[in-house]
Amino acid sequence: MAGHSLNVFTGLHRQLRLIVMAVTIVRNDLFDRTRGLDRGRPFVVEAVWHLCKCLFFLTPLPVPSRFKCFMLRLFGARIGKGVVIKPQVKIHFPWKLTVGDFAWIGEEVFILNFEPVSIGAHCCISQRAFLCGGCHDYRQPNMPYRNGPIVIEDGAWVGAQVFVARGITIGTEAVITAGSVVTKNQPPKMVCGGYPCLPIKERWLEEHIKADESGASWMGSQPRDLPIPSISAPSSIGASYRETTATGSAIGR
Repeated sequence: MAGHSLNVFTGLHRQLRLIVMAVTIVRNDLFDRTRGLDRGRPFVVEAVWHLCKCLFFLTPLPVPSRFKCFMLRLFGARIGKGVVIKPQVKIHFPWKLTVGDFAWIGEEVFILNFEPVSIGAHCCISQRAFLCGGCHDYRQPNMPYRNGPIVIEDGAWVGAQVFVARGITIGTEAVITAGSVVTKNQPPKMVCGGYPCLPIKERWLEEHIKADESGASWMGSQPRDLPIPSISAPSSIGASYRETTATGSAIGR
């Protein structure tokens, strides 16, 4: 009798296991957070950074950019001169962040830099953009980390609410239009957009290119008849693309 009861119990256990496996074979309980991620600093340093982040970075109060740059450098970030950091910017690991001179980082930007993230000089990262250097390998049941670096090259503009995946390089002076999902590398000097993000057209007007090749300055008195490209005025890229290049409001003011 006892043996029969044991057999019944074993059978029920196998059926229950088959039912659970039929629902999902994903095993989040087997995920190992210590594999595939080098946090880069001891727990104490990370805890202090999270406290400073809550006090000075995530607050909606206008904490001066100069002070925030000082705090980032204190925690190991490489920050250039003239960098503008707006309120409510979330940076996961400052010691894995590089920002070039005169770059702008807009409100509510999220930089999940499990691996190094590099933002070049004169870049603009608009409101609520998400630079996501973290990922999981969905092909394995235990969902291990599959992280990667992100490089935003000099002069690029990442528009509002853009998602940039791990392992991506956005080329020099490229423009990524608002709401785009970037899962492939983007070429330099191109306006790119959509899901998936693809090149749409060249960024600069022909007269800008000629002026650059001849050494003329767009901002000076020669030549006077050339329009000044403005990062806060997407319409300067071309009237036919006024809507597709609406990447977000100006940050540097």
